[in-house]
Amino acid sequence: MDHFVGIDVSLESCVVNRSGATVREAKVSCEPEALIAFLRDLDHNLACVGLEAGPLSQWLHRHLRDTGLEAVLMETRQVKGALKAMPIKTDRRDAVGIAQLIRMGWFRPVHRKSVSTQELRALLGARRTLQKSMISIELSMRACCAGSGSSSGGSAAGSCRTAPANWQAATRC
Repeated sequence: MDHFVGIDVSLESCVVNRSGATVREAKVSCEPEALIAFLRDLDHNLACVGLEAGPLSQWLHRHLRDTGLEAVLMETRQVKGALKAMPIKTDRRDAVGIAQLIRMGWFRPVHRKSVSTQELRALLGARRTLQKSMISIELSMRACCAGSGSSSGGSAAGSCRTAPANWQAATRC
C-alpha cells in the first residue's frame, strides 16, 4: 500500500496510508541526512513526500530528489487556505494536513529554482542592500556638510573636502 508523507516547515512529519489513516508521526532534525534516514527506516512504500514551499524546503527538496525519493513542493497560499479550516493549528496538525493534501492530490506543485538561480538571487539582494546603505550614507554626509555651511554640489565626498577644518574636530566622538 502506498504511503504519503507530509513535512511541516518546523519538520514535524506525518505518514498516512492510501486510505488516510495516520501510520506514524515524528519530529525530525532539519538536516537532510536525518530526514532521509527517517524516511528510509519507515519500511513503507512511499508514494510521495510533500513539503510546503519555502527557503528550507527548497534545500530539503533537492536532497530528497537526489536520493531518489518522490518529493513535491506545495504552493504555500494554497496549503495555508486548506489548513486554515482546521479548528486547532499546530505544527503536528499541519504535517497531517500536508500529508492528506498529498494523498488526495489537492495541491499545486511549485517549481524549485536551481541552486545557481538561488545564489544569484541572494547576491542581487545583497547588492541592493549595499546600494541602499551607500545612498543613505551619502545623503547623511550631505546633510552634515550642509549643516556646517558647505555647498552640496557634486558628490558628498567632494563637498565635505571643502568643509571647514573645525567641522571635522566637532564631529569626532
